[in-house]
Amino acid sequence: MSITAAVRPRVSMRIWFAILIFAAFALLPVVSALTDDPFLLLIGTRIVAYAIAAMALDLILGYGAMVSFGHAAYLGFGAYAVAILSRFGVTDLSLHILGAVTLSAIFAAITGAISLRTRGVYFIMITLAFGQMAYFFFISLSSFGGDDGTPLQARSTLFGSQALESDLTLFYTALALLIVLFALATRIVGSRFGRVLIGTRENSVRMEAIGLAPFRYQLTAFVISGCMTSVAGVLLANQAEFVSPAFMSWHRSGELIVMVVLGGIGNLTGAIGGAVVALLLEDWLAMLTEHWRLVFGVFLILMVLYSPHGITGALERLRGVRK
Repeated sequence: MSITAAVRPRVSMRIWFAILIFAAFALLPVVSALTDDPFLLLIGTRIVAYAIAAMALDLILGYGAMVSFGHAAYLGFGAYAVAILSRFGVTDLSLHILGAVTLSAIFAAITGAISLRTRGVYFIMITLAFGQMAYFFFISLSSFGGDDGTPLQARSTLFGSQALESDLTLFYTALALLIVLFALATRIVGSRFGRVLIGTRENSVRMEAIGLAPFRYQLTAFVISGCMTSVAGVLLANQAEFVSPAFMSWHRSGELIVMVVLGGIGNLTGAIGGAVVALLLEDWLAMLTEHWRLVFGVFLILMVLYSPHGITGALERLRGVRK
């Protein structure tokens, strides 16, 4: 059996996993209506936003071996794009996303060009340093509440309408963005660009030896990932109707890495599933005990020890795909 033929069923199954997750998300408003619990929609929107951010991080972590510990900065850029543009009368969601993506692309291009000249722990530390620089910059913005953050006067408008004031519309808008970005990311990793990125992860010296320039591919992936993460920031700002530097703290970057590891590194579907499981588990454990982080930590350790490929790896073993 050829390598391509061996890999194809696993890839196909991951796509089916993703479709099942999207279908479950789509039914959430029905569950919310049946249980008369509108808060479920807000939780669902938050999970969808973090699923986008985790998937974006997995694009560089899983496929490019770039462990960014400052990736939450892009969440903050997205959130503050909503707050700052709204303050100046620009309220449309598309313009908020455009502003967030533009700012993130510039920041990622500059910081990525510097960070990618390092490897390993040095790359981790330098991305952390850039992330913290962005964090403290927004803390210094006293006109936007500084460390305390600032509430939004209203959610973004959608083509001039106030449709996003409805939690249901906001949820389905977030879900539509998740599906579109998942399709885009899947297309990227399956393209020649993605194959070069994976090859660079495996052996960058060999890629250079065959005439490719890994740096350009890694930098492009880094920028794309930052831009996708900023879209999640725009959604989170609208979901919470509040922005603060907490969106971009290093703790948040760590949480994104945990989601990717939990779902399965190098697996876009796993990143989405990891975000779902991590956030649901967080909410559930928090209701049971104030020491929920301890329990969550034990769970994460067990997952790493007994299922190093995360949740999707465990599911694939159950199906007999991965031995």
